[in-house]
Amino acid sequence: NSKLLKGEKLGWLTLGLSLAPFTMSGKNLCPHASAGCAAACLFSAGMGRFPNVKKARIDKAKFFNDSQPAFLIQLQREIAAGIKRATKLGQKLAVRLNVVSDVAWERLGIFEKFPAIQFYDYTKSPFRALQFAAGKMPANYHLTFSRSENNADAVQNVLNTGGSVAVVFRGKLPDTYKGKKVIDGDINDLRFLDPKNIIVGLVEKGRAKKDASGFVVEPE
Repeated sequence: NSKLLKGEKLGWLTLGLSLAPFTMSGKNLCPHASAGCAAACLFSAGMGRFPNVKKARIDKAKFFNDSQPAFLIQLQREIAAGIKRATKLGQKLAVRLNVVSDVAWERLGIFEKFPAIQFYDYTKSPFRALQFAAGKMPANYHLTFSRSENNADAVQNVLNTGGSVAVVFRGKLPDTYKGKKVIDGDINDLRFLDPKNIIVGLVEKGRAKKDASGFVVEPE
């Protein structure tokens, strides 16, 4: 993932887990996805356009769905290997487990097993985003809420409680949105380094360029 690689210039090696999103694996791994989000998903962007990459993501998601204990053991092994690699490179390690999915990983005990590692994700779940804003998530887990065409009230609630929200814009980023400062979220993916209570601006990519649902915010 080219965006995850950008963090290395800032001293962060990032591991990303790409499970097939939505219902592609037979189980919905994005339970709060809107129609616009599902249509504009980055699952098929970049390397995801290749059939072998799509198959690998679906296979991993099926492994997670059908054999979760074995999956979690393998995941822990790979995170441990990532720690060794980061140490060898003189970098800190960050882990994003929901590159294109929206699994509630805080329920599965992974963060507690690696308390020195920074985990982070985006989520469409208002409950998870508000729990994070209230300080009720593991200390080494950072969440950014994601705007859709149908969650305006949740966006405002998250902003009102001090959380940050990722918004996809058409063409270029505005200076402010919903009264909050907009930062360029495409410079890197290290959301845990962002200031609090801001808008993470993302320019539309892939299938989002054809969005007409309102998922992509049009320039004023």
